[in-house]
Amino acid sequence: MSWLAAALLGVVQGLCEFLPVSSSAHLVLARAFFGWNVDEGAFGLAFDVSLHVGTLVALLLFFWRDIATMLAALPGALTAPRGPGKVLRLIVIGTIPVVIVGALAAKWLEEHLRTPAVIAATLIAGGIWLLLAEAFGSRERREDSLTAAGALVTGIAEATALVPGMSRSGSTISMAMLLGLTRESAARFSFLLGIPAILGAAVKEAPHILKLGVSAQDGALFVIGTTVSAIVGYLTIRFFLRYLAGHSLNVFAYYRFALAAVTIVWLVTRHA
Repeated sequence: MSWLAAALLGVVQGLCEFLPVSSSAHLVLARAFFGWNVDEGAFGLAFDVSLHVGTLVALLLFFWRDIATMLAALPGALTAPRGPGKVLRLIVIGTIPVVIVGALAAKWLEEHLRTPAVIAATLIAGGIWLLLAEAFGSRERREDSLTAAGALVTGIAEATALVPGMSRSGSTISMAMLLGLTRESAARFSFLLGIPAILGAAVKEAPHILKLGVSAQDGALFVIGTTVSAIVGYLTIRFFLRYLAGHSLNVFAYYRFALAAVTIVWLVTRHA
């Protein structure tokens, strides 16, 4: 694996983690389309997790004020009717489904569903989900207006994104919009909800990375991918929140359909 490939995968991760198009789908498809044989060993799932760490850094840097405010509100988080304390409580509730599903099924999902064929189907499903959110979401409320049940349902949507191609941000933003949140509020809650999920995935994968062992040269590639992912991720968050102030998510749904079509054509021609 070259430094250019590592950097390109970092760009893919930084863009696609926050846009509702699925970073895992793009990482798998980039490898498949370009013939990068890095699906085993250190540059398979472990490298993907290191790229996710980059986007986690982007989240922490962009939302550090929100995070600090929520931590300051921790003593009253259990009873806060609104504001940062309630948002913190909602994030904890919303994280429960992905923890349960991740613990029970993550290994099976990683071994069986990280394929272009599965991704073609989930890209289409996720695109339909975005169109439904735009068509039927009232888009009137802020994130701290969610109920505990709403946070739990949004967390269930996040858990579906363990299937490559569904998109964590796409699933959670769509569900939050269907529950009445504005596009911007839905995205903010989605991004904040992603912090414990991404951190948990990194912690879970750390023993695997240590077991494989990483040489100094490979470690440099990990650093390149992670750094590029963090920089591009930060810029993507900034752009996307501004974009949502006046634009719909439909363009991302159409992009998903187009990428699914390209993937299907690639699969057919490859096996013809």
